[in-house]
This record gives sequence, structure tokens and C-alpha cells, in this order.
Amino acid sequence: MTSTMKANKNKSKKTFLAKTAAVLLALAVWQAVAMLIDSELILVTPIEVIKRLFTVWREPGFFASIAFTSSKIILGFLAAFFIGIGLGALAGRFRVAEILLWPWMLTVKSVPIASFVLIILLFVSSADISAFISFLIVLPIIYTNVLSAIKSTDSKLLEAAKLFGTPAKYRLLYISLPQIKPYLISASSVGCGLAFKAGVAAELIGIPTGSIGEALYNAKIYLNSADLFAWTVIIILMSVLFEKLFIFLLRLVFAGTEKL
Repeated sequence: MTSTMKANKNKSKKTFLAKTAAVLLALAVWQAVAMLIDSELILVTPIEVIKRLFTVWREPGFFASIAFTSSKIILGFLAAFFIGIGLGALAGRFRVAEILLWPWMLTVKSVPIASFVLIILLFVSSADISAFISFLIVLPIIYTNVLSAIKSTDSKLLEAAKLFGTPAKYRLLYISLPQIKPYLISASSVGCGLAFKAGVAAELIGIPTGSIGEALYNAKIYLNSADLFAWTVIIILMSVLFEKLFIFLLRLVFAGTEKL
């Protein structure tokens, strides 16, 4: 093992330990505040939340709720991912397309989620609301990053490639895709988290039957803080797991294109 590899390994270990310490400190602060307030209706302790996490999965409909919400949100994210790439590439290639898309993207980025939910519920059932909201939240993120990547590509390099007769396939593989890669990975990482946040928020308003949003709404109605925090932790875990898996697959795709 080289000295560089040992240094990187030690650095990763120190980073992991530092993050673990930060999490433990946050939990300690949470525990202290909860004990100070001394009211489970207002703020439940992290210990009670952990206990609830070990029991909530046994309840009927738990896995069905996970599957329902995650499938809708992931569907909306994937639709935004591919359409965002397509629109970003189109806007990067044609100036008129960028101008025509500008007011739409600005509107999507500016309008509050609650307003979108109420508008969309006029046209679709509450069961599909999380998919539509996830799509609308992620679309401008992917679009903007792809457009920025294309705009930042060295035009002289592209002109030189055309001048020497380089086929479009190789210009895409060896010039455009390497330029887009960091932008797209960064946008996807941000988009995954926002998709789950926005999707569950939409369900909390639309309250589709058998969803995580419905479970959160019931926890609020019955003043069940333990359930509220437990489901929040579950949503965070779902979001992180999907993000890690998607970014891993995305990197594999880019690695595959580099071998072509």
C-alpha cells in the first residue's frame, strides 16, 4: 500500500469519526432539549423514536406505504431526469429553445410547492400527486445543470474536432459527456433529496390512501410525536439510499461510455 493510499484511508477514517461524533452530539442535544421540555406531545426523545422504529414496521400497511410513496417519487424523479437532459441539450444547441423554455423553468422554480399541489389536484387524483410534484421540483435542476455544462464546453475544442472530421459519436463521448458528468451527478444528488422532500410534502396535503403522507398526517392528528419523528427518519433513509444507488448507477453508466 502506497503512502498516498494510506493517507487517503486515514483521512476517510478521520472524516467518518468526525461525522459520527457530530451525529452523536446532535442526538445528545436533542435528548437534553426533550428532557428539558418534558412533554412527548411537543418533542419526543431520540430514544423513544429509536424504540418506535423497531415496532412501526410490524404494523399492517407499513411496507405497502413505503412501496407506494417511493415508487411514485422515483417515477417522477426519473421522468424529470431524462426530460431535463433532453430539454437542456435542446436549449444548449438552440438559443431559441432556451428563450422559449426560460419562463416555464422560472415559473416552476418560483411557485411554492403548496400552490402546485392545489393546482395539480384539480386535474389528477391524490394518488399521483407525489409523482407530479417530484417531477416539477427536479426538472429545472437537471435542465439548468445540463444547460450550464453545455455552455461551459470549450467551443474551440468542438470546432477543432469538427475541423478534423471527428464523428459526432466521438465528439459526444469524449468531449460533451465528460463535461456534463460532474454537473449531472451534482444535480442528481440534489434532486434525489428534494424529490423525496417535495413528494412527501405533496402527499401530506393531498393525503392519498396508503401513503407515507397519510401516515404523517395521522401522526399529527393524533399528536403522536414518536410516529412523526420515526416516519421522518424513514423518509431520510429512503432518500439517502435512493441517492446512493442512483449516483452509483450513474457513475457506472459514465464509466461504460468511457470504455467505448
